[in-house]
Amino acid sequence: MTVLRVAVPVADLLRDPGGARDRQLLMGEAVRLQDERDGWVRAEALRDGYPGWMRRDVLADLPEPNHRVSARATHLYSEPDLKSRERASLSLGSLLEVTGRADAFAETPQGFVPAGHLAPLDTPAADPVAVAERLIGTPYLWGGNSAFGIDCSGLVQIACLACAIACPGDSDEQAAELGHALPEGTPPLRGDLLFWAGHVAWVADAETLIHANARDMAVAYEPLQQALARIEAQGDGCITHHKRLEQTR
Repeated sequence: MTVLRVAVPVADLLRDPGGARDRQLLMGEAVRLQDERDGWVRAEALRDGYPGWMRRDVLADLPEPNHRVSARATHLYSEPDLKSRERASLSLGSLLEVTGRADAFAETPQGFVPAGHLAPLDTPAADPVAVAERLIGTPYLWGGNSAFGIDCSGLVQIACLACAIACPGDSDEQAAELGHALPEGTPPLRGDLLFWAGHVAWVADAETLIHANARDMAVAYEPLQQALARIEAQGDGCITHHKRLEQTR
């Protein structure tokens, strides 16, 4: 099957052509085409196998990326000059092929990006919580996967992928596949994941969560005990899974 890459900053992966958004893909991420009709393609994201429909015109035959955007967000410039016209804004996690260097800028087929905002793909981040913390204040967006809008499972996935940890897109699959389960009452450590029915949060420290949530409508810190009481009071129950990644530090 044909493999193409996202050629726009953010592309929606939809349940049906023109339908509801389930997830998003970022520039440079690859999809495998399965079907095509009337300007739409049914595709499967190579990062996690997530299926959905996309506009055909957001995809292109781009080169294999070798760098990722490691800053919260950056700009793609027309010239290696911060005063030049920007072509696009790119999110944390976007993938690019760096072909050269021009002063403080990395050259890519799409334009120039500040070199300090990129990291080689073969040098993953070490701490997924530190990656998630770069997105504090990012607006909540159902199905979002970018620094321009993100949901709870998107925040887990973007942080895991930056650390080269394979991660599915939805919280129920994350609860099943990520890390190893801990017995009830285990003290949480930074980097642990706490799951509820339909929600997931990172543990920032023993007393604090970081999650994309509908209360703040943003990525925010929340005291752990406050979150436990609030989520139970609003009818969403207690923690269903406490998971620990091997990379937890």
